[in-house]
Amino acid sequence: MQLIRSTALLLAALAVSTALTPVMAATATSSSKTPIMAPGPVTVGGAPMYPTKNIIENAVNSKDHTTLVAAVKAAGLVDTLSGPGPFTVFAPTNAAFDKLPPGTVDTLLKPENKAMLVAVLTYHVVPGRLTAMDLMKMIKAGHGKAMLKTVQGEPLTVSMEGSKIYISGAKSGVAEVTIPNVMQSNGVIHVVSSVLVPN
Repeated sequence: MQLIRSTALLLAALAVSTALTPVMAATATSSSKTPIMAPGPVTVGGAPMYPTKNIIENAVNSKDHTTLVAAVKAAGLVDTLSGPGPFTVFAPTNAAFDKLPPGTVDTLLKPENKAMLVAVLTYHVVPGRLTAMDLMKMIKAGHGKAMLKTVQGEPLTVSMEGSKIYISGAKSGVAEVTIPNVMQSNGVIHVVSSVLVPN
């Protein structure tokens, strides 16, 4: 009698286990197919940078780029950088402009120096949409450095140290790309630590 009872209990346990197996498998399969949420927009200067907005629409919201935005407005480049592009922009922060000799920014913003201001700003713009990965590939192909033709006409030199990307201007020091791949509807912004100065 005891043997019969034990056998019955064992069979019942097996039946429950068999019934649950498909449910557990379905649950595991379902959870494995759960889509991974895409990361939110990159934050620059305390503001989200939306890839559906253009370079100007995003830049005006960054607290770290008020000097750059003022310079772009003074240079009359708002319409250009709001256009279809695409453009790759190396965007100096306010702190980058503060590294310039005293009075430089004020001098550049004067109406009589508009041509000089346009030259400096367009030296930070390269035609096309070049992501950090694109730049890395170009540096590798160039055996450690790559030259980028700017809208201003003169080249920038791009290099790497470890995993970091650096941009060198003709008359400026080396600027580090501090925030890469800030995607825009009309290009991409790479935030840089220094202002790039052409000849």
